[in-house]
Amino acid sequence: MPDEDLATPGPAAGSRTTSAAPPADGPGRPDPHPAGDAPEADSRPAPRWLAGVVMAGLVLAALNLRPAITSLGPLMKEVREGLGMSATVAGLVTSVPAVCFAVFGIAAPRLARRWGPGAIVCAGMVAIAVGVAVRPFTGGTAGFLAASMLALAGIAVSNVLMPVVIKSWFPDRVGPMTGLYSMALALGTSLAAAVTVPLTAALGGGWQLGLAVWAAVAVVAVLPWLAVVRQRRATPGPAVGGPASPGAAPIRIASSPTAWALAVFFGLQATAAYVTMGWMPQIFRDAGVSAGTAGVLLAITMAMGVPLSFVMPWLASRLRHQGPLVAVLGLCGVAGYTGLWLAPAAGSWAWVLLMGISNCAFPLALTMIGMRAGSAAGVVKLSAFVQSVGYLISVPGPLLVGALYQHSGGWGLPIAMMAGLMVPQIVAGVLAGRDRRIEDER
Repeated sequence: MPDEDLATPGPAAGSRTTSAAPPADGPGRPDPHPAGDAPEADSRPAPRWLAGVVMAGLVLAALNLRPAITSLGPLMKEVREGLGMSATVAGLVTSVPAVCFAVFGIAAPRLARRWGPGAIVCAGMVAIAVGVAVRPFTGGTAGFLAASMLALAGIAVSNVLMPVVIKSWFPDRVGPMTGLYSMALALGTSLAAAVTVPLTAALGGGWQLGLAVWAAVAVVAVLPWLAVVRQRRATPGPAVGGPASPGAAPIRIASSPTAWALAVFFGLQATAAYVTMGWMPQIFRDAGVSAGTAGVLLAITMAMGVPLSFVMPWLASRLRHQGPLVAVLGLCGVAGYTGLWLAPAAGSWAWVLLMGISNCAFPLALTMIGMRAGSAAGVVKLSAFVQSVGYLISVPGPLLVGALYQHSGGWGLPIAMMAGLMVPQIVAGVLAGRDRRIEDER
């Protein structure tokens, strides 16, 4: 039985031609029976407390969407030695998240239509907990990758469905709720980067326990989503990926120029993010910075996203064109990479601050996903398309960085490549930031 509490968007989450009035059982809650859908078994409204549980689940899920990745960066040297990885294979490891996000993200809309977003996000948290707990103890690179892929599959489907949950449950607060989600995601990212090394030392110095401990956070995140699943409706409603309104023409997402521009922008910012998370600590360690300090520097880069991830969606939602924001973030990235190339250790604090600002392209991209579609049905299609295509675009980046580093013997070429990619990122982001909707491009 699908989780209709989340699968059914209310009228306010519909297309721009539908009524924007809040549902009768309170603002921010989806109407369990939109116009035209007569109840078949039960017309009870969603409990008033359920929206609060969804908000808590949103925050806890966001906290778990990056530690599986950022906890690995500060310990990459130890993991490589423990598993016998070359730099090229380590680059493959940093590319695996993007591959999994692209492949498994495509399945998220279909799974949500069948079981409901709440059930899929709940299953995603379980997958994260199991994968993160098991992977350090598999005894080899192949097992490490397989367990990582399980965790990343859970992250992938949750990535795609978070904008849908926000659009469906909080249609009049897309900007603030996206900001809250992005802020929690940035907090989880930075915490994992900052405390993994000292936590590993406190647990006895074994990198295995230092990575596995993050499974506990995912276990906690399962609880609110279990409550949401238990409240699933007896009355079926329209599927998550169904039409935005009766009689509406199907959204042909692959023919939308805005969708493609947003996918390229998303892919290039993801490339920068995963290179930062996977390789920045190693860049600093090769420049003579200690492992603990390198982890703290990565944590500062990620922590910049905590306040900025809340401000960015709020600011973006008040602009008709998000192009200026895209340009500012891209230029900060160019400056940060240039400094990282010229004086990685001497100016490390300045470079990580600039890179932290640049990495706020991620919450900006999420906000634009919500703004470029006029309905929850449009958002789920746009989110799946943008994130799947975008993460496919980002796959070669970390792998190329590892290969260039190994074959050139230094960080000059990899950093120059990343600085150069900021230019097409700015161009694609400016095009994606124009004030239009994918429904208007049919």
